[in-house]
Amino acid sequence: MIKSAFIIVLVAIGFSALSEKVFSEELTNIEEIRKLAEQGDAEAQFNLGFVYYSGEAVPQNYTESIKWYRKAATQGHAKAQFMLGVMYSNGEGVPENGAEALKWCNKAAEQGYADAQSGLGFIYYNGQGVTQDYLEAMKWYRKAAEQGHAEAQYMVGVIYSLGQGVPENDSEAMKWYRKAADQGYADAQFGLGSLYFDGKGTDRNHMEAQKWCQKAAEQGHAEAQFVLGKMYSLGKGVTQNYAQAAKWYRKAAEQGDDDAQNSLGMLHYKGQGVSQNYTEAMNWFQKAANQGNAYAQVMLGTMYSLGEGIPENYSEAMKWYRKAAEQGHAIPQFLLGQMYHFREDDHKNVVEAMKWYRKAADQGHASAQYNLGRGYARGEGVPQNHTEAMKWYRKAAEQGHADAQNNLGNGYARGEGVLKDFTEAIKWHHKAAEQGHAASQYNLGAIYTNGKGVPQNHTEAIKWFRKAAEQGHADAQLYLGAAYAIGQGVPKNYIEAYVWWSISSAEGNEKANNYLPIIVSEMTPSQIEQGQKKAAILWEKMNK
Repeated sequence: MIKSAFIIVLVAIGFSALSEKVFSEELTNIEEIRKLAEQGDAEAQFNLGFVYYSGEAVPQNYTESIKWYRKAATQGHAKAQFMLGVMYSNGEGVPENGAEALKWCNKAAEQGYADAQSGLGFIYYNGQGVTQDYLEAMKWYRKAAEQGHAEAQYMVGVIYSLGQGVPENDSEAMKWYRKAADQGYADAQFGLGSLYFDGKGTDRNHMEAQKWCQKAAEQGHAEAQFVLGKMYSLGKGVTQNYAQAAKWYRKAAEQGDDDAQNSLGMLHYKGQGVSQNYTEAMNWFQKAANQGNAYAQVMLGTMYSLGEGIPENYSEAMKWYRKAAEQGHAIPQFLLGQMYHFREDDHKNVVEAMKWYRKAADQGHASAQYNLGRGYARGEGVPQNHTEAMKWYRKAAEQGHADAQNNLGNGYARGEGVLKDFTEAIKWHHKAAEQGHAASQYNLGAIYTNGKGVPQNHTEAIKWFRKAAEQGHADAQLYLGAAYAIGQGVPKNYIEAYVWWSISSAEGNEKANNYLPIIVSEMTPSQIEQGQKKAAILWEKMNK
């Protein structure tokens, strides 16, 4: 169970031992080492154990290796004790035995051997072979860290950063990250960069963040490469440069970092820093999606839905949206709901659509809340229930969803699902109208015309009718034309009446079509000609 802890430091210990002793000028003859070992020299016994362990100069022989490590270890040789622990952990030359592994590692650590102390920290931190204990992990990591052990310094920083067994303290985390980072430890360099980026434990400083992420990235640290790419993409700490972003994303992506794969896919999708290439985009999205990256899964779903770079395929689109949706993400839940709702084939399923809308709505997705409200209002996929409809409209409306604000206003005006309240109706129509919602602009015009909930005000009515009419709202165009025809809220003007009724008629409004002959009968040929020209110009402007 504790195998991983020792493997981390095995190579460093072994090769330091070789460089320190085995192949030194003083001990170039393996028989000389053996002779000293047989005389009880603990250092020689350790070195001979390592020679057999590594297979350097002699055939690899774990049985011989563990024999000599044990001799040195029983004399208190810390490195031998630790290596004996490694072999028990790995089951090399002896049956795997976590208790023996921990015993010998502990002996080495108690002697102040930093690698063993760090190894014990790892064991307690991860609960491998022992009960997980962050305080005990911190104790051993700190002992090693105070001897300058870079990995242990980094882990002390991690524990402070996450507040594991100690109060969270980003300033302490930064201190320990810096110690390890100054030794070139890539994880610590990235950790230090992240603190600067987020402004934790220090003032936010994107330039310092970039500096430290660059150091880690140049050592091949995939997550640092991804963040460095993100900084170039956003222009934080560096001049925005999509080509550089693509370069660093690619390095991380080729190491299998799914966030980098997704981000590189997005650059190819948009043609930022690289040539727009849907095939290449899909390649990277696929790699990330296969690792469970929800954002990439959504992009695959979108590309299949729209037929971008591939034939349109709604079944594939739904498959990828579902994968992301099942991870609990609101956007793909909403998109999957839409696919079920609006498909025009055997896969259309309004009940299933409402199920997915609800999942997204419960997470606060405004459009899903609106669609769920509309489902209740119409009895689509759920039993008709105006009270529920208004509940969901309100949730979306409070997030600024203009369609929901309009429908909420309508509900208050009609008393559907709530008590009739024109003051509330006007409030919500105003909110939607101010966002440019044509239906709410028209509704406000009607409210001011009729004086419901507000003093009758034809001038205010005309203001809102005009805003809606200029967006192509046929009924608003009809009312605006009528106002000009009778001089209500505006000076009487048959030419303007003709213009707006002509446009409303062209939009398909039968009433406007019926009113046109009436107004024409009151106009001179010159006025009709002016009205026709003005209507043509306005129609072209509105339909550009």
